[in-house]
Amino acid sequence: MNRRSHLSHLYPLPRRTPRILAAVAAAAALTLTGCVAGEDTTGASSVKDADGGTLTLDFATYNPLSLIIKDQGWLEDALADDGVTVEWVQSAGSNKANENLRSGAIDVGSTAGSAALLNRANGSPIKVIDVFSQPEWSALVVGPDSGISSVADLAGKSVAATKGTDPYFFLVQALDEAGLALSDITVEQLQHADGRAALENGSVDAWAGLDPIMAGAEQNGSRLAYRNLDFNTYGLLAANESFLSEDPEQAQAVVNAYEKARAWAAANPDETAQILADVAGLDPAVAKTVIGERSNLDVDPAPGEAQRSVLAKIGPTLVETGDVASQEQVDDALASLLDDSYVRNADPDSLGASS
Repeated sequence: MNRRSHLSHLYPLPRRTPRILAAVAAAAALTLTGCVAGEDTTGASSVKDADGGTLTLDFATYNPLSLIIKDQGWLEDALADDGVTVEWVQSAGSNKANENLRSGAIDVGSTAGSAALLNRANGSPIKVIDVFSQPEWSALVVGPDSGISSVADLAGKSVAATKGTDPYFFLVQALDEAGLALSDITVEQLQHADGRAALENGSVDAWAGLDPIMAGAEQNGSRLAYRNLDFNTYGLLAANESFLSEDPEQAQAVVNAYEKARAWAAANPDETAQILADVAGLDPAVAKTVIGERSNLDVDPAPGEAQRSVLAKIGPTLVETGDVASQEQVDDALASLLDDSYVRNADPDSLGASS
């Protein structure tokens, strides 16, 4: 039985001014001491050190572990005795998660690897603290009666895509592999759900899709015209550096919850699919396909060389498309993006027994 309503806390209160002021002070202190957020000789702080405040994080249909954590209420239970309030914000895509991270509307967000690198390269002070999945969540989708059967067929066509997300960079890489450029197509900038709607009503010829919305479109008759697992980057959990320096114990609690959810999902695949179906409004059979066939949740959660290698390949693409000004910015961002200290110190059992 679900312990929390899927619809609760969609509209949290604005970020408290004291946290912003404290974050500025913490950043100044780090500059003077040379400390790195989340990294010290003793590892990440214990959750028991939490002393009030608000933890704001996102949930997203493309991040099944976030749905489990919200549904089960582990963070609320674990942090209640310390006076910490947990607030949830839904992310419609990596671009929205990163917008909320930049504005301080959330402390922790769900983002694709490509989007995290893009935002760090453009000055967003975020760190990746956990790997939540290695999904095949992007593909090029066309209507049931479309004559498009290959990427080359997209020349001169209109394609819906959400800039700053994995499906957009999937599209860019697919075009390059086929000898095409973005200038050979018309990109319609639409959020993921709107992209599906545009495809289904005939406003565009194709859509750079994202699961689970993409799986729902397939159920309605759309088909995947092009798939390539290598063009999907990892699902990463990103946090603001100011949050990591100010509230490392809350960050540790979040990672503890993610590792608890990973084990819970492995032990309860049908329940995991049902939670996704409920939140995303999917047929349970479609949700089972997303969880069982296109989501790898049993991935090494520690951000490291596997993610660095994938993102190093996509880095030049960010520069070529003009999304980042220089390769130097990409290289600097990649060198400072990943922090595995919270995963190394993770203690899922600290959150109590699963319900």
